[in-house]
Amino acid sequence: MEFKIIAHIRTDFPEKFGIPRQPGLVAELKGRIVFEPEFRNPDMLRGIDEFSHLWLLWQFSGNLDAAGEAKWSPTVRPPRLGGNKRLGVFATRSPFRPNPIGMSAVKIEEVSYSGPEGPVIYVSGADMLDMTPIYDIKPYIGYTDAIADTKGGFTDSTEYKKLKVVFGPEADSFVKAGGQSENFIGSLIKILENDPRPHYQNDPERIYGMAYAGHEIKFSVRDEILTVISINPRTEG
Repeated sequence: MEFKIIAHIRTDFPEKFGIPRQPGLVAELKGRIVFEPEFRNPDMLRGIDEFSHLWLLWQFSGNLDAAGEAKWSPTVRPPRLGGNKRLGVFATRSPFRPNPIGMSAVKIEEVSYSGPEGPVIYVSGADMLDMTPIYDIKPYIGYTDAIADTKGGFTDSTEYKKLKVVFGPEADSFVKAGGQSENFIGSLIKILENDPRPHYQNDPERIYGMAYAGHEIKFSVRDEILTVISINPRTEG
């Protein structure tokens, strides 16, 4: 079976580090779905404006090896369990899977039919790397997709903790100087409070770097408090 890439999503995450681990955790995050030339046909989106949300089926392109093969293991260590317990890959949402396919529910913000790339779907709540390939788009249907009385496995028995985010002097000066894009700081705080660190890293002396929305963010974490050390415009190359 050959899968066709129908589109790519443009987001503010040029690197994997910092991307929320689930869709909708940071509802303010924006994405732009740009179709491949073969699929830039407005008829393919006829009726989509009547829905509020979409399912996206996409490729974990950031988890492929040099040969383009998926990196995976039969068991994984979910971050929600602190990286201390192994579960079967099919009992988790680990991105390291035999077939590197992701699924995300996102909100439709706008559909633009004009411009050289049109039609373009603008969405929010996306949890994807910039330029992630998209295989399929389906409407989210509440009466069948939202199932009541479900069991959530290990997620039901573990507390979802958020970090407290504070700004150090240098980062605070950057914020007060202004000039950031709309909702930049608010979205950044929500990304960071969800703790982007790998589950096996808990070194209070370590300084982490994260690329987001054209900026390089430096931060450290101690005693459940994340301190933003600096925010600087990111230079490419």
